[in-house]
This record gives sequence, C-alpha cells and structure tokens, in this order.
Amino acid sequence: MTEPLIELIDITKSFGPVIALNGVSLSVMPGECHCLLGDNGAGKSTFIKTMAGVHKPSSGQIRVNGQAVTFANPREAMSAGIATVYQDLAMIPLMSVTRNFWMGREPRKRWGPFQFFDNEMATRVTMEEMRRMGISLREPNQAVGTLSGGERQTVAIARAVYFGAKVLILDEPTSALGVRQTANVLATIDRVRKAGIGIVFITHNVRHAMAVGDRFTVLNRGKTLGTAKRGEITPEALQDMMAGGAEMAELSDSLGGTI
Repeated sequence: MTEPLIELIDITKSFGPVIALNGVSLSVMPGECHCLLGDNGAGKSTFIKTMAGVHKPSSGQIRVNGQAVTFANPREAMSAGIATVYQDLAMIPLMSVTRNFWMGREPRKRWGPFQFFDNEMATRVTMEEMRRMGISLREPNQAVGTLSGGERQTVAIARAVYFGAKVLILDEPTSALGVRQTANVLATIDRVRKAGIGIVFITHNVRHAMAVGDRFTVLNRGKTLGTAKRGEITPEALQDMMAGGAEMAELSDSLGGTI
C-alpha cells in the first residue's frame, strides 16, 4: 500500500488552559483530496496551522513520508513540501499576475556584476502554469486585482504547485465565491489531485467537499468525530455530524419537535 505523504497522529494543542485540539488524527495519500469539515470553532484553523508549522503541537506526532518530523516554522514545512493557500491568498492586487506568482522567489539573470529580474523567463513560466490550470490570461502584466476570485485562487494554487508542493492545504478556497467561480476552483483541485499531489481541503460546505473529496474527516470542538471514504457516508450524515446532529435532535425533543 502507498505510504501517506503526511500523517498527523493524536495531535493535541493547548493555549494555556484552552484545549484547541484534543487527539486529532489525519493522513493524506498521494493524489488524494482529504476534506476536513467542521463548523466555526471546531478547530480546523488550529489544526492546519499545526500541520503547516505555524504552531507546534503540545503532543502527538507528525510524519512525512513515514519519517517523524518537527517543524520549527512554516519555512521548514514548505521545504518538506507542505504548502498552504490561506483565504487572504497573500497577493498584492495592483501587482501583475507574474510578479505575484514569483513574489519572494524572483528569477534573476546576470549582466556583468549586476542582477536583474528575469522578466522573460518569469512571464513564460507564469503563462504556461496558468494554462495548465485552465486559466488563459489576457497578458502576463494583467493586475491580480482584475481577476475573479476563482482565478486568484488558481494563481495561488498554481504558484504552490510550481514551487514543489507535495501536500497542498487549501483553507476555505470556495467560501466567498459564486457558483461559476466555485466550479472553476473545484476543477483546479481535481487537476492538482490527478497530478499526484495530496490535498487537504478545509471547508464547511458539504456539497463542495462531496464534489471532489476522496475521504472526509469531521472536527467538532477539537476532536475527530470520524473519517469516511467516498461512498461510505451521505451528504446529510456529514451535515449532521458537522452541526452536532445528536445535540440538535435532543434539543428538538425538549422543545416539542419544533426544530
């Protein structure tokens, strides 16, 4: 059986007396989209920041390609191939797509003792990578702010993939998008998955998760409620787990079935 790209085992995380995570486990296989679902406050953000090296777990183990690792910071996680695309995308709207794509990793060419931004190479690669993701730019100097929300998400995903992501963590990538833009982002996720990259798709939208997910893990109050494979669970069951179906049913009974 193929080894997981990354595996988090019994992860706990406390901030003083507050327990944010209490024994959460998750693994991601090559070419798999593993959806992490949960309502607000479930612990999703803390968990992905722990996976990405922002937080150190209070206990538990992180394994990459079968080897136990400890990330001191996000840079070490990125060096191990763990890339995160956050909701804010870390882009500058007035800068071009090319400049945003290469921000912090600009290719250089030399002329005598001087170094310059290699605009020709950067433009060529940016256009190729965007075409590969199904986006045709009008021109490489097009400002990121002129792109749709879905296209900006695709730029961020393409950037992470080009720079060596083996596991791509997507933090609510469809939360603020319309129907067409959401479909484009989900199609991009499918392309990336088929290239053998593991994806952790964080969302609270069950329909979006079911569209591309291979496995589904539900968090509630810092604990894992369970993990199911595609075909083993219905959208309705996932929604109930996220919303605390048992608690809602108990409340409904106490109120005489009015919920």
